[in-house]
Amino acid sequence: MAKVIEGLYYAESHEYVRVEGEFGYVGITDYAQSQLGNVTYVDMPEVDDEVTAGEEFGAVESVKAASDVISPVSGTIVEINEALEDQPELINQDAFANWIIKVQLSDPSEVENLMDAAAYEAICK
Repeated sequence: MAKVIEGLYYAESHEYVRVEGEFGYVGITDYAQSQLGNVTYVDMPEVDDEVTAGEEFGAVESVKAASDVISPVSGTIVEINEALEDQPELINQDAFANWIIKVQLSDPSEVENLMDAAAYEAICK
């Protein structure tokens, strides 16, 4: 069973956002990385790029497949996880610790449209 963490917000497309103040850390879920298999590349946007909830901002590639990554929130990218450029497999080791982008949220209320851990667990079964 894939790991799901309480207190995060989840999208049906298998991304999560961890909100800390006015910032959101966005990555793919443990379920998503387990479906992809060994991650070989993470395509990330640039700092200062804008992301929009429900729209693709990058991709995660594995030996099996490539999958677009959809932002669960809107805002401006303030940081990318540079460790993933050299070690994309970190996502397989711990998808929740290895977020992809840090976003300054333009509309924090958007998280109300996302699922909590229990609802997300239910769609993964």
